[in-house]
Amino acid sequence: MKTEMFSSLKVVHGVAMRSALSLAVSIAVATSFAAVPAEALAKTATATASKTVKKPAKAAANAEKPARVAKTSLRAPKPAKAAKVAAADDDEDAPRASKKHRVSYRMDRSRRAAVHAVAYQPRATSVGQAFGLHDTPDSLALRSSVAYVVDQNTSETLFDKNSRAVVPIASITKLMTAMVVLDSHMPLTDELAVTDEDRDYEKFTGSRLAVGSELNREDMLHIALMASENRAAAALSRYYPGGRPAFIAAMNAKAKSLGMTDTHFENSTGLTSQNVSSARDLVKMVNAAYQYPLIRKFSTDRSYDVFTGKRNLAYNSTNALIRNASWDIGLQKTGFINEAGECLVMQANVNGRQVVIVLLDSYGKYSRFADAGRLRSYLDTLGEPHIMSADMGSGANP
Repeated sequence: MKTEMFSSLKVVHGVAMRSALSLAVSIAVATSFAAVPAEALAKTATATASKTVKKPAKAAANAEKPARVAKTSLRAPKPAKAAKVAAADDDEDAPRASKKHRVSYRMDRSRRAAVHAVAYQPRATSVGQAFGLHDTPDSLALRSSVAYVVDQNTSETLFDKNSRAVVPIASITKLMTAMVVLDSHMPLTDELAVTDEDRDYEKFTGSRLAVGSELNREDMLHIALMASENRAAAALSRYYPGGRPAFIAAMNAKAKSLGMTDTHFENSTGLTSQNVSSARDLVKMVNAAYQYPLIRKFSTDRSYDVFTGKRNLAYNSTNALIRNASWDIGLQKTGFINEAGECLVMQANVNGRQVVIVLLDSYGKYSRFADAGRLRSYLDTLGEPHIMSADMGSGANP
């Protein structure tokens, strides 16, 4: 009996001991978790997440290292290396690109800033602006500082604004270039080659007519007049008997023979501010050029294709009015350099009257054509056109 009772008590004691031990362990575990800081738990969770998304976390960690950022920033200003990084970003995978994106982004910002600074740079002041010719008022509110319209048959002045001012004329020069070429009676079928000597070393303008191109003299003349091709005009002067110096001398001699006392030429292209004239002199030059059938034809063509020996080139007229069916134009030439502004000379039939129109130093790409339209409307609406004069007298010599 005693033995059975002892065994039962032993069993009860064992159960009690196990229960007490389990409770103690639970309290210890709870206490240990309570003692762990919340930051450690967050760190543990972050570490677990990083195993799932390993590369972005690594990129983020690299972005937080100040020493490496400073080192990268020192490299960024080197243009060659920046270009290399940008090229690599296009080819490499996304994680690597994101690691280097910081460098290319900084360079892109500075590059865009530089481009914007150039894009919004104001145009250089023309000679007409410098001498206040644009301040001269006129009833048509023309954008050109010089405007002159003359009846071709009677020489009657129909509109006059600063016609005596001597200003740069840009590619209007090519009308004189064409007359000197044709006066030389050199064969129009002769092949002329473009060389480095025909490049523009003053304004550094480009050309579609590459060095090494070969065209005959007629084609060179055609695109020089119609499309204002500068290297064609330069080559024409170089192939003149006696070379370019003799050609320039012939241009000035021709101007003198026409009574163009306000005119001087330094080259055959007009890419210099030293080629100068007045509107009154340019009327004389237009009248003289009008006597050459080839100049009338070439200058008023809408388009023309040439073969340079290497490829075909399609040229178009630089005068937008040539493509306007409402205009009847017998001869024309456009021109532009910063010092001259936008220029235009034309012989045209306006309301049954043959007139010569000269517009110089116009401000705005299309303003010279708009001014020509204003002048035509003025002549159309008047039964007997009256002189609208804003003549500055002797004008300004650049």
